Amino acid sequence: MAARIPPWPPKITEEQHKELVKLSTTFALTRGLSYLPVHPPEGPPPAPTSSIHAPFTLFPAPFPRHLFEQSLKIQRIYNVLYSRIALDEEFIDSIMKEVEPADPFTGTLWKGWRSLRKEEGGLVQRLHLGLFRSDYMIHQSSKELSLKQVEFNTISSSFGPLSQRVAELHRYLFHATNYYDSSPHFNRINFPPNETLSGLVRGLVEGHRAYGVERAVILFVVQEGERNVFDQRLLEYELVDKYGITVIRHTLGELSEYASVDSNKQILTVTSPTRASFLEVSVVYYRAGYTPDDYPTPEYYETRFNIERSRAIKCPTIALQLAGGKKIQQVLTNPGVLESFLLDPRWGDAELFTAADLSELRATWVDMWALNEAATPETLDGVSRARADAENLVIKPQREGGGNNIYKSNIPGFLDNLPASDTVAWIAMQLISAPRGVKNQVAKAGSAHSEEKEIVNELGIFGWALFEKDKGEAISRISEEQCGWLVRTKGKDSDEGGVAVGYSVLDSLLLI
Repeated sequence: MAARIPPWPPKITEEQHKELVKLSTTFALTRGLSYLPVHPPEGPPPAPTSSIHAPFTLFPAPFPRHLFEQSLKIQRIYNVLYSRIALDEEFIDSIMKEVEPADPFTGTLWKGWRSLRKEEGGLVQRLHLGLFRSDYMIHQSSKELSLKQVEFNTISSSFGPLSQRVAELHRYLFHATNYYDSSPHFNRINFPPNETLSGLVRGLVEGHRAYGVERAVILFVVQEGERNVFDQRLLEYELVDKYGITVIRHTLGELSEYASVDSNKQILTVTSPTRASFLEVSVVYYRAGYTPDDYPTPEYYETRFNIERSRAIKCPTIALQLAGGKKIQQVLTNPGVLESFLLDPRWGDAELFTAADLSELRATWVDMWALNEAATPETLDGVSRARADAENLVIKPQREGGGNNIYKSNIPGFLDNLPASDTVAWIAMQLISAPRGVKNQVAKAGSAHSEEKEIVNELGIFGWALFEKDKGEAISRISEEQCGWLVRTKGKDSDEGGVAVGYSVLDSLLLI
C-alpha cells in the first residue's frame, strides 16, 4: 500500500513553541513522566529528593494507519509463537548448545536451567508468564513504506507506563492548543488510545490469580540505582489501587539475603530489614537479569536459579528469556521452523494458524543469517557475506539493553578480531531504511527550549501471555493479549534505540 510521511514537524511561531514547552514539561512532571536525576559521584541518595521529566517530543510521530493496524494484528501471533518456543526445551537446547562456548552469559543461564530440569522432581511450576514487546521500524523502499521487525523482547520490556503518559501528553497538547491548526492531520480520531499500563498489569494479575494465594505478593527484581523507577512504580500503584496486590522490590544482590525457598513445597518467600516476617511470592517480575552486569559474582546466578526452582510464577522464566535471544530470532527464518511452531498439530487445536498468518509475520522480517553459516553454491559463508555488505548491516549478539551491536563501517574490523569459534553467537541483520527528512522537536530536562532534529521512529507493541503445557505432552494452553504500544524516537545518525541509556526519547503516534 502506498503511503507518504508528510513534512514534519508543522510550522509554528516562536511564542507557540514556548507555550508547548511550558505546557508539556509541567504535564510531564505532574503525571509522572519522570526519571530520577543522574546520581552524584558518591551514589544515589537513600531516598529520592527530586525528579526530572523524561525526554520526549513536542509533536506525535506521523505513522501510516495501516502499518499500525498490522502491528497490532500480528502481536497475538507473536505471543503464541514465543510461548511455544519457551515450551520446546529440545529446540532451545539444540541452539544454546552451539551458542554456549562462545557466550558465557547466555551459556551460564542455559546450563543452570538445564541442571534445574534434571533435579529430582524437575521444575515444579509449569506456568510461564511473559510481558513482551515487539519492536518495528518503517522501511522505505522505492515503491512503498512497510513494517519491519527489529527484535522481540521477552524480559524487562520497559517504558510501557511512560509511553502511555507521552500519548496522554500529546492528546492534552492537542486539546489545549489544537496544535495551533498547524496541520490537517491533527484530528481526534488520529490519536490512537494507549492503555499499556492497565494492559501490562492485567498480565501480572493473571499470573497472580493463577498462583492461587490471594495474600501473596508480587516481587519486582530491579537493578541497583535504577533511574527509571517511575515507569516501574506506576505498575506497582496500579496493582495496589485496582487489585489490592502488594509489590515488594529487591535487587538480585539483596535477594541472596532476603529470599528463601522452602525445600518441601518450593514456596518462595521474601523479607527485608523493615519487615518482621517472610511474605509468600506469587509472581517474580524481572526488570533486571538481562545483562552480565546484573551478575557480578557467581552468587547472583545462584540466586536466579534458586528463584527459578521455586513455585512462584516467573516473568520470564529462564526458558522464555533464552527464547528472546537474537540467535533464535535468526533460526526462525530457516525453512520450516516457523511452521513447526504455528502450523504443527502437536500443539493442539486451540491455536492453529494459517499459511496467510505466517506470510504476514514473515513480511515484517528483514534478511538475517548466522555468522557461522557455511557457504553454499548460491551464497558466501556468513562472515564473507557480512564483509561484502557491511554498510547495510548490523551485527548482533545475544544481549539486551543497548550498546552491544556493531554497525556498518565498524563491522570489517570487528570481524577481523572475532575468533571463528565465536561466530556462532552473532547474527548479521539487514539494516532497516527509515524514511529520511522527518524531524521533530525534542524536549530534554534542564533546558527551557526544545531542539529540532531529524529523527527515526521505532514502534513497540506490547503483549502478555500466561502459558503451560501438559506434563509429558506438547499440547499448550495459552492465555494472551495485545496490550499497548510505545514509540521511541532517536536522531537519524544514532544506531541504538534505548531511552534509559540516552539514545532515544519517548514519542507517540499520529495516524495518517
